[in-house]
Amino acid sequence: MSQKAVEKLMKGYEHKRSLIKSRLRQFKQVFKKGDDVQIFLELTFCIFTANATARMGLKSINAVSDILMNADAGEISQRLKGVHRFPNSRARYLFLTREYLKSEFDFKLKDLIISFEHPLKRRDFFASCNGIKGIGYKEASHFLRNIGFGGYGILDKHILRSLYDFNVIDNLKPPITRNDYLRIENKLRKFAKKIDIDMDELDLLLWSERTGEILK
Repeated sequence: MSQKAVEKLMKGYEHKRSLIKSRLRQFKQVFKKGDDVQIFLELTFCIFTANATARMGLKSINAVSDILMNADAGEISQRLKGVHRFPNSRARYLFLTREYLKSEFDFKLKDLIISFEHPLKRRDFFASCNGIKGIGYKEASHFLRNIGFGGYGILDKHILRSLYDFNVIDNLKPPITRNDYLRIENKLRKFAKKIDIDMDELDLLLWSERTGEILK
């Protein structure tokens, strides 16, 4: 990898370090202080962000937040029209996921999340459970990071492009299987260790370098 490119990245990190650390602290407060509905709101955001953008996810959350817990799929879809590119499917995913969590776990999301002792098993549940609709390993990682659980790589197109540009990976093909995801995530982890930046901080840094923003 180019030394100049790494030096530029490190300069960006020095400039954004305090904001990145502050954002990660905010994420931790979500789980610490939020209730089960707040946690579900973060899961909903990730359902909306999958195959879309973080901005679209935020706008969609604003459109449905007041009916999040009680509306049926049709009502949710109506709110999402003109806001999300896939209003019908996202409304269905949200409704089915909410009802599954109610019926199977009495909607005790915080208890569910801390019931997993191993971080990978925690993510595996949200990425592969048939009752959780509309997210895979990327958005499961995104969700857990956004509620304060660290150590997950959010391998979206921006992160993959950055890793490719730094010669950490040799192609831009997004991971399809769990093993592919873990393989690329491990390369991100090794890259973070090599340049001495915490992986969660590096994930936000790379994303912000591509988008110009530090969102969620």
